[in-house]
Amino acid sequence: MTREQLEHLVRAAANIADDPELIVVGSQAVLGQFPNAPAALLTSNEADLFPKNRPERADLIDGTLGELSPFHETFGYYAHGVGEATAVLPQGWRERLIPVTNANTRGATAWCLEIHDLVISKLVAGREKDLGFAREALTHGLIDTATLELRLAATALDAGLRPVVEMRLSQIFAVDS
Repeated sequence: MTREQLEHLVRAAANIADDPELIVVGSQAVLGQFPNAPAALLTSNEADLFPKNRPERADLIDGTLGELSPFHETFGYYAHGVGEATAVLPQGWRERLIPVTNANTRGATAWCLEIHDLVISKLVAGREKDLGFAREALTHGLIDTATLELRLAATALDAGLRPVVEMRLSQIFAVDS
């Protein structure tokens, strides 16, 4: 997905949800901070998002702009309406959101996760594609280890999950070394 495609989705989702602000929590949130992010980070054709002020309308976005919708079939990309709890994020993530608003969004604002918060959510999710995203972000110099360690420490995790996420983080660093 490109930045322009994300902006198109934001414009359409804001209109459908009747909410001018959307929070982007999936991998395409990288486009907020890095509009020309490396292609390896842009392989997904979906944007996980929810209306900031009307989160209950995420299902409406999903049904209208979601996978296999006429929108998806027409444009080749789609919105996945999710809940705020979809991504496990560090404390303070809302204060670090990156705004995307311009002529293409027609007054709507996409609030995109900051890259370190995004990578923490990927490490918690732990799917191979999420770990690959984290590795690519590190390889391309978009994240630094000290900030990731601080963000992980600020993330509420079950006692059993914390060592698993710490191990994933160590493995990402080891591969980059």
